[in-house]
Formats: sequence, C-alpha cells, structure tokens
Amino acid sequence: MLQLFGYWRSSASFRVRIVLQLKGLAYEQHPINLRQGEQREKAYRRINPQGLVPFLVDGDVQLGQSVAIMEYLDETYPAYSLMPSAPEARARVRQLVNMIACDTHPLNNLRVLNYLEEHFRASKAQEADWYCHWIDETFTALEQLLMTTAGVYCVGNEVTLADCMLVPQVYNARRYDMTLDDYPTIRRIVANCEQLQAFIKAAPANQPDAQG
Repeated sequence: MLQLFGYWRSSASFRVRIVLQLKGLAYEQHPINLRQGEQREKAYRRINPQGLVPFLVDGDVQLGQSVAIMEYLDETYPAYSLMPSAPEARARVRQLVNMIACDTHPLNNLRVLNYLEEHFRASKAQEADWYCHWIDETFTALEQLLMTTAGVYCVGNEVTLADCMLVPQVYNARRYDMTLDDYPTIRRIVANCEQLQAFIKAAPANQPDAQG
C-alpha cells in the first residue's frame, strides 16, 4: 500500500492527498507533527533526508516534493488523468502549478516564518503581513490568468493538478483571514472543487492527526 508522510495542515501534503483521493488510491498516513519538530528527528531524516513533508513511499519508489509526487501519481496511476491532452493546456496547468509551488509557497513555508521570528525578531503581526503579501502577489496575477483559462475549474471543465494546488493555497489564505473579494474567479473555482468528495476527504480538518 502507498504510504504518505505528512502533516494535516501542510498545504503541500493537502495537494498530494487530493490527488490520491481523486484517483481512488488507498494509502496509509504517517503523521509528522511539524509544530513539534518531528520533521527534524533522526528517525524521519533517515526516511527523508530533506526533512520536509509530504513524502511518498510506493514500494521501492520513495519521493519527496509535492509536485514531483503529484506528477508521479498521475503518470503511474493514469485513471482520472489530471493533465489535459492538448500541449498548450498542459503548459497552462504547469504555469499555474509553478506560480504557487515556486513563487508563493517557499516564501510562506513554516521554516521561513520561523527563521523570520528567530533571526529577525519579526512579530506575529509582521509574519502575517509577510505571509499575506506573497499570497496577494500571486493571486493578483493568478486571477487574471484564470479569467482566460478557467471553465468550471482552473483549466477548462475537468479537474487538473492546478486545482489541486489552488485549493490548499486558498486554505492557507483563509487561515490568515485574507479577504478574497478581489479574486472572484479563484473563489468560484475553489467553491466548485470543494463540492467534490475527493477535496472534502483530503481537507485538513478531516485528517486523523487534525488538531483544533
């Protein structure tokens, strides 16, 4: 059985759980509590030297980095493909994925926020400003792009990897009480996704390690 090492509130873990649910794949969860520093413990570092989540084990295949895991699952378990067949549409999906994975998430990662606090003495309010600023930077551009690519979902009328990225990023924005009034297309797409059972089952609040 597939094994997923993750954390209930990690948006990167959330992305992978969505893909697993969409494809109907059974998997065993191994919670890694980021707040308690379990990602830095030797036992987990032996499994994943980078000490991040998520981390997937599929037999002899062991993978870190959420986008690599998502693409591996989509290519290895092709039922319910999460990439369009047309090259231009596939490129659009990758563009949207990378805007979140490369331009937003790294700046808002927990270890970055901890570094700001520990080394620059940033207050919680300043951390929140930092967090929301980088989401807003991406969402402003993303909204404009989605107006040209979206149907029911990010690219057309079928769920793609772009939707699997967008919903967790909106979850993060909501955690920081960001208003999404300026992003009606994003809000509409996310609302459509959140009606699907795969997204509901993958949601942080529905994970076995979820905390109040």
